[in-house]
Amino acid sequence: MKITRDDSLITIEGNIKSVSDYTEIQGHLQTAISNGHDSVVIKIVDSISITSSVIGIFLKVIKKDGISLSVQIGNKHLYDLLNELNLLAVFNVRQI
Repeated sequence: MKITRDDSLITIEGNIKSVSDYTEIQGHLQTAISNGHDSVVIKIVDSISITSSVIGIFLKVIKKDGISLSVQIGNKHLYDLLNELNLLAVFNVRQI
């Protein structure tokens, strides 16, 4: 997995699958929040899955930190998975 951050846009390329991926995503989210952003866009370019720990950090950022999160999904299978989990509205998901 490769992750980059440009201000409040976090771009993730490759599959999200390990604990180190979670830690890296969490670090970038916390940096964006620490820099004063109250809105963050997560662009998941091509991952076919997402770990439960990443779903958890997204939920924490929204519910506890009060951050407006938008998730852009490039893979239809991941989009369908988030739809089955009823997370499209929660994460403000849109396909790219």
